[in-house]
Amino acid sequence: MAKSGDKSSSSGKKSLKRKAAAEELQEAAFAGDGETESGDQIPKAAAFPPGFSISEIKYKQRHLVIRLHQSLQYPNDEEVAYDEATDELLPRFSSQHQIDLMGEQLRLCEQLSTAIPNSHVYYRRGLALKKIIPQCITRDFTDLIVINEDHKTPNGLILSHLPNGPTARFKMSSVCLCKEIKRRGKDPTEHIPEIILNNFTTWLGHSIGRMFASLFPHNPQFIGRQVATFHNQRDYIFFRFHRYIFRSKKKELGPHFTLKLRSLQKGTFDSKYGEYEWVHKPREMNTSRRKFHL
Repeated sequence: MAKSGDKSSSSGKKSLKRKAAAEELQEAAFAGDGETESGDQIPKAAAFPPGFSISEIKYKQRHLVIRLHQSLQYPNDEEVAYDEATDELLPRFSSQHQIDLMGEQLRLCEQLSTAIPNSHVYYRRGLALKKIIPQCITRDFTDLIVINEDHKTPNGLILSHLPNGPTARFKMSSVCLCKEIKRRGKDPTEHIPEIILNNFTTWLGHSIGRMFASLFPHNPQFIGRQVATFHNQRDYIFFRFHRYIFRSKKKELGPHFTLKLRSLQKGTFDSKYGEYEWVHKPREMNTSRRKFHL
């Protein structure tokens, strides 16, 4: 027993000596690599700091790069300005492209005003319709059209006849501006157009058709050869604006869109206390595909 213990203790001392010799060789190699040109030696603490973690250092470097990227600004650098003006991303940041994205509703109003004579376009500026309608009445306007939008896309239209109503609310879809129409004619002139109301047969259809007819003067100027058409098909109202040419096909001037009646209200717009003549109820009215309301 004593002899075996002596052997184990001697083997343990040999292994400790080997480890100590290996550590001395590593320290000597590091001292040789860590010397600078002047002969000074870099301290061990600088090379292996306590709590050394590769993942933590990578995380700090990544956030440092992000902060530097956000803080780098070159307001007066000519090279950066030249790169931004000539790179492939220029069309996405041009002013014309931003106007096209933000002004679809406004352009629709302006183009619709060219089709409807004696009409003017005004910014709503967040005002309620109850405040807008008295101003329109005092300025002797006969009708008020409000176009709503969602995500920069027109999706609704309110038509109110002044000063005593009625008021109709429509869902708007399939909006196509003048530039999007293929083979369109020249820009519309200031002549009063003719108006065509097609397939408004019920009492509700007569009311809606008369509201559309009240938008236009009843003395069309045939010299302009312009026609505004409201065509009802399966309770969808299609608006088109054309110029007809003799011995040839008519050319569309634009814009065009599709309307779906949602409600008809007596008087001017009043969402709380208004009296409704007709309201679209999908669950009750969409049960039959052969029954139409306009």
